Amino acid sequence: MNVLHIDSSALGDHSVTRELTAAIVADLNNTIPNLTITHRDLDKDSIPHLTGASLAKADTAEAAAAEQTLQQFIDADIVVIGAPMYNFSIPSTLKAWVDRVLVAGRTFSYSETGPKGLLSGKKVVIASGRGSAFGEDNPADFQEKYLKQVFGFVGLTDVQFVRAEGIAYSPQHRIDALAAAHATIPALAKAS
Repeated sequence: MNVLHIDSSALGDHSVTRELTAAIVADLNNTIPNLTITHRDLDKDSIPHLTGASLAKADTAEAAAAEQTLQQFIDADIVVIGAPMYNFSIPSTLKAWVDRVLVAGRTFSYSETGPKGLLSGKKVVIASGRGSAFGEDNPADFQEKYLKQVFGFVGLTDVQFVRAEGIAYSPQHRIDALAAAHATIPALAKAS
């Protein structure tokens, strides 16, 4: 079984989502035998944003890197993503990754009846870190809603969130939010 572990926080060792993704992947590794884990750090190894040249595949090295990124996603059985909320949404580095994995003809297609996701059977676990508290279905949340839409668009409906909210309120809020998030992690591996 293949796990694709994506981190996108720019905060390094101070990142809530990096802490959570590491714990999620460790728990999966301890629970599911014979995992192959591929880690991608989008802060240290960023993906170029789409341009006309990248869409035309004018740069063969960039096209090869984009194909590798796409294939890592297609080959994964479980995708673990660290997605901090930056300005009500996701980091631009994560958006650049999304742009490389939502590819017509590979992960979705169009027809007269509309778009169709071409992937199925994958589990997506998103570690969500938020300085404020939004909860579910908040109109100001363009982070989790966006990610649910992205993965649903390609046919993936098993999308779960491990959420640490209100981490900027105080040091105690951060400790409590992380403890609550960590407490939900063991159930994820059991459901895989």
